[in-house]
Amino acid sequence: MEYLEAGTVVNLRVDREARAENAEEAFGYFLTNEEDESVLLHKTEIHGEVEIGGEVDVFLYQDKSGRLAATMTIPEIQIGKYAWAPVVEIRHDLGAFVDIGISKDILVSLDDLPLIENLWPEPGDRLYISLKTDSRGRLFGKLATEDVMGGIANKALFTMNNKDIKGTVYRLLKVGSFIITEEGYRGFIHESERKREPRLGQMVDGRVIEVKEDGSLNISLLPRKQEKMDEDAEVIWEYLMSRNGAMPFSDKSRPEDIQAKFGLSKASFKRALGKLMKEQKVYQEDGWTYSSDRK
Repeated sequence: MEYLEAGTVVNLRVDREARAENAEEAFGYFLTNEEDESVLLHKTEIHGEVEIGGEVDVFLYQDKSGRLAATMTIPEIQIGKYAWAPVVEIRHDLGAFVDIGISKDILVSLDDLPLIENLWPEPGDRLYISLKTDSRGRLFGKLATEDVMGGIANKALFTMNNKDIKGTVYRLLKVGSFIITEEGYRGFIHESERKREPRLGQMVDGRVIEVKEDGSLNISLLPRKQEKMDEDAEVIWEYLMSRNGAMPFSDKSRPEDIQAKFGLSKASFKRALGKLMKEQKVYQEDGWTYSSDRK
């Protein structure tokens, strides 16, 4: 027996036209199940031919007025069926609205989102969800659990070590973030391996720092040592140029002064400064650093 429940696909009989009083044209059809429960299939939700007395497969959802409605557009995301859904709107009083491929966006309730709002997804991010209904039958998006993500994850080979990856954040914990990569590998980003905590649903770029025995990955969002040195050298160079090629800092400067001005440890500062000197871009004299064109 096909019960009428939002979030499911059912096969229903086309019972009669839906027509406003004195209207010449029908605005859809009423569909019924064996219990004579009926639901409206609006003409804008019809694909192909529909005949009275025939049967159609439809997806059930609530329309913008909260009434149960039917569409012949069958989304991949249903109750018990998961897929990725792009975030299209954020309402701070409600949560995140996602597009599952039908005419009405679906709400992922704020109750299921991180407590810290700046970790909520943004439009353009994506969430791996199925659907659920509350006690009043209202349809909501349901975030995938760790068990669900584990069920779809692929096992990474040890050759993935040190590879660059892209992945979507699907779970946030105090100690770190979980992602699923474009290849379908499950990864963990420890809080020490990032500059800031990524959002739920955010796509991040990282690198593999360990392939674990179970085929999951440990990921770092921090640059490699050479990349970090390049970034630090660029920061120092830009500051030097902003002062017309002379700055009162050198490898003899105090660590606290370097940290306050550049946000770098003294070791990182010296490595980056050494790189600029090796490239013959700068020289040091009497505790100052100068661009080479000032010689």
